[in-house]
Amino acid sequence: MLNQKEIYYKALLEKDESYVGVFYAGVKTTSVFCIATCRARKPKFENVEFFSSFKSALDAGYRPCKICRPTENAAPGEIIKAISLISNNPKNKITDYQLRQNQLSPEIIRRWFKKHYGITFHAYQRMYRINNAFQELKSGKNVINTAMDSGYNSLSGFGYTYKKIMKKSPSTSNQQDIILIDRFTTPLGPMFVCATSLGVCLLEFVDRRMLETEFEQLQSLLKMKIIFGENEHIKQTKVQIAEYFKGTRKDFTIALHTPGTLFQQTVWDCLKQIPYGELTTYKKQAQKINKPQAIRAVASANGYNRVAIIIPCHRVIGTNGELIGYGGGLERKKWLIEHENRIIKSDTHSN
Repeated sequence: MLNQKEIYYKALLEKDESYVGVFYAGVKTTSVFCIATCRARKPKFENVEFFSSFKSALDAGYRPCKICRPTENAAPGEIIKAISLISNNPKNKITDYQLRQNQLSPEIIRRWFKKHYGITFHAYQRMYRINNAFQELKSGKNVINTAMDSGYNSLSGFGYTYKKIMKKSPSTSNQQDIILIDRFTTPLGPMFVCATSLGVCLLEFVDRRMLETEFEQLQSLLKMKIIFGENEHIKQTKVQIAEYFKGTRKDFTIALHTPGTLFQQTVWDCLKQIPYGELTTYKKQAQKINKPQAIRAVASANGYNRVAIIIPCHRVIGTNGELIGYGGGLERKKWLIEHENRIIKSDTHSN
């Protein structure tokens, strides 16, 4: 008897129309995802994974196939036209103004994406750009040359120029002069981790708003470029974050390299002192750093924290007890707080 993956794979091979919309096939070797009826050359069984939703394929780092155009399947003409603007301008942000210039309603498009795909149009194009950028970084010199030959001189998602890096690779670059980036999965969705030779400088969920801006700011502050790769700090982060989600780790021993102002550094150090499973407020944070009137400034500094979970800004709530201000999304903040509470209660009962 065939298992679910084998059933889906058989449908993919046979281009079975009845499975269109039932699954999306992510091809590991090309980093694209397709619908069941795609005409492209079929991947080997071991090189494909299946997703139940369009968003989950995007979350996993795949891009829409240009042959079967999975994001346009059964979409109305206005939506197809909006998606075409993205695919024809993969390096650029399509604004509401540009949509209107093309006789498209941003409100209608936003609602349609939210209803049918679970994300907004702008969230979709942000993930499309970032996935494109990350795959180009991951592919290395050949794709970089292709991008340059096509007239592109930068990855908008990461905001850096190739020209100097084209002569280097992760194996030959001076590790002091670069920021390495990799991607890994967690129970709350995939995350990007960046690190220099000194430590981790970014840990964020891949769908975080303003992520592209964070990449650009990070490179500007450190005066380094981002390239795909892995070092000991990244390896250690993957291990310790996995342990955190399993409930076997409460404290991290990962070296950090977090550029920022003196005030931001003070606030982030304060964040690191919040015990596992405990909550505080922006007001209490301000008092703790002897800046009782600087509540808004503290909240702003929290927002500039680029290292999620390890620097636990999810443990800060509003004075009224409400969950506010988390770049990874309030649902994730709620989950992280409840996760830590569960672990503490479990440890208490076991003792």
